[in-house]
Amino acid sequence: MYNTHLLSVAVLRLVRPVSGKAAFSVFYKVYRLKPPPNSKCGHVCSIIIIKNMEVIITRTNKKDYPQTENLTREAFWDVYKPGCDEHLILHNIRNSKCFIGELDLVATVNNNIVGHIISTVAKVVDTNEKNHKVVCVGPISVIPEYQGKGIGSKLMRSSISIAKELGFPGMILFGNPNYYHRFGFKNALEYKISTKDCQNFEPFMALEIQEKGFEGIQGKFYEDDVFIIESEELEAFEKNFPYKVKHVTPTQLK
Repeated sequence: MYNTHLLSVAVLRLVRPVSGKAAFSVFYKVYRLKPPPNSKCGHVCSIIIIKNMEVIITRTNKKDYPQTENLTREAFWDVYKPGCDEHLILHNIRNSKCFIGELDLVATVNNNIVGHIISTVAKVVDTNEKNHKVVCVGPISVIPEYQGKGIGSKLMRSSISIAKELGFPGMILFGNPNYYHRFGFKNALEYKISTKDCQNFEPFMALEIQEKGFEGIQGKFYEDDVFIIESEELEAFEKNFPYKVKHVTPTQLK
């Protein structure tokens, strides 16, 4: 049994969330709890009731690293290109200096992992060559049968809350504007932040998570080199997983 304490019911907006303690939007019940010994939850976690479905958001246990890598592989396979490399990126992140353990989160339902998100330390370099630490979001994954149920949104909002508590000024990502605008992300150009190649486009977005978080932080965004994947490395890593056929689809990035 969980040792629970009800924090909020039918809260109208996000209310001072912290790691392991959260209050989310209307229609969600949120609890602070201590997980039972056999739970997959790592550290203190929160439980969210979504339409009678208990979703637990918690830090990822090391023993579940392989499972989250496979989940990420399944979620991204053939989406942006034939096959994917996001699962290798996730693996490499956990062995790099950019890793933030508090932002390596899983969503579980009935003690089964159904979603995952991770964020890393990145930087914005201004015109005076000063580095400003920010958070780079992703990859984020939800297994197909649980997509469209709000689990990805709960993972994202939990990450935003924790990153704020950790003191980061803002978060930056590359993604679908139609999805990420709901969390407050805007074209990074509005904050005078560009890619390292001095480019701006709608999928390159930023979010202030502190009041005036990006004030005085303008320049070029640099994610960690962990996102650079060599084909030989990916080929070797793929041997750890069941064989999957790669497909070319019309929706993939060219």
